[in-house]
Amino acid sequence: MDRIDLRGAASADGVDRDLLPRAELDVEAALDKVRPICEDVRHRGTEALIDCARRFDGVELTEVRVPAAEIDKALAELDPRVRAALEESIRRARIVHREQRRQDTTVAVVPGGTVTERWVPVERVGLYVPGGNAVYPSSVVMNVVPAQEAGVRSLAVTSPPQAAFGGLPHPTILAACALLGVDEVYAAGGAQAIAMFAYGTSECAPTSLVTGPGNIYVAAAKRLLKGRIGIDAEAGPTEIAILADDSAEPAHVAADLISQAEHDVLAAAVLVTPSTALAEAVDAELTRQVAATRHRERVVESLTGRQSGVVLVDDLDHGLAVVDAYAAEHLEIQTERAPEIAARVRNAGAVFVGAYAPVSLGDYCAGSNHVLPTGGCACHSSGLSVQSFLRGIHVVDYDRDALAEVAGHVVTLAEAEDLPAHGDALKVRFGGEVPGR
Repeated sequence: MDRIDLRGAASADGVDRDLLPRAELDVEAALDKVRPICEDVRHRGTEALIDCARRFDGVELTEVRVPAAEIDKALAELDPRVRAALEESIRRARIVHREQRRQDTTVAVVPGGTVTERWVPVERVGLYVPGGNAVYPSSVVMNVVPAQEAGVRSLAVTSPPQAAFGGLPHPTILAACALLGVDEVYAAGGAQAIAMFAYGTSECAPTSLVTGPGNIYVAAAKRLLKGRIGIDAEAGPTEIAILADDSAEPAHVAADLISQAEHDVLAAAVLVTPSTALAEAVDAELTRQVAATRHRERVVESLTGRQSGVVLVDDLDHGLAVVDAYAAEHLEIQTERAPEIAARVRNAGAVFVGAYAPVSLGDYCAGSNHVLPTGGCACHSSGLSVQSFLRGIHVVDYDRDALAEVAGHVVTLAEAEDLPAHGDALKVRFGGEVPGR
């Protein structure tokens, strides 16, 4: 892995984010490629999706919606160990996400005047589950559970069709849908799947929101169609940052870097440390462990890419400034007094504390959500949660006396903004004049 030596570069102005490793992801350039695809789906619907499946996935479909019998079959044929693991993942995710549901609040501003904030779930959502290098039934869990716990009435899952399975999504994904009680599933991937959710087809009603990670074309379609449809985020390649000192076990650090690198050749793996001894030991462990890992070619390309590297810092305070500037999707803290250090982190999608909370735990069975902000967006955005599927609605309830008390101020502000009709809307309620004027 490349090394970036920031020792002696600490300053009161913070860390220059441009000095840190990051994958290049030109979503803007992909817009020109996805625009005609999305327009085709808008105008031709299911027929366009079938054409896309032939062009991009190499499969012949007669319908895009997965028959209920295929979903039931996938569950019946699921490996019992995989089923048990998925059921435990679902159980833990429900424990965490159920506690995220917000309660309505009513505030008495003045006697006779209240403002209530109601939390209302999105009516219908589309949930995207990626295909590609790996199979992601865990992403079914991470998308569906918070939507269900939010009270979403109608939800649909889509995942790319697979030639190896007769044009259906991977059977483990279908089985995960069955375990969660989801029977509306589509064999569509890429930009065309996002367009399906945005515009609707003869098989799929349009949705109000789409969530879930995908490739650059999924991200570009989300950007293109944002406004027509709500989105969670434009997800980029996955990333891990590890802040570690001499107390860290090099084998653990190396294994965790590799675990993210196996996702994709663009996956980012970054070690931030004040210890050159640890950096050397991790390098040695990477050499040993990468040679034995199944996806070593993909891992090597990821670890040696410009998006990955070892960042040397002066001390842990400097390291904290670096990881906050980096704003990782996943941040591990493998240091002495790890909980204290973790409590000081300001920017991260999720923080994993200590030697026994690896990112892999969060991917599957911690109870947390693994759909997280990437590309530095953790400095302003959150991961997927129940809140992602809720809308806050303010309900204003004032009686005559409560309005009369403040009417003069309202008219004054309306006139200050040169919007006299705003003030007239109050005057008409009080015979042409308002109290206090």
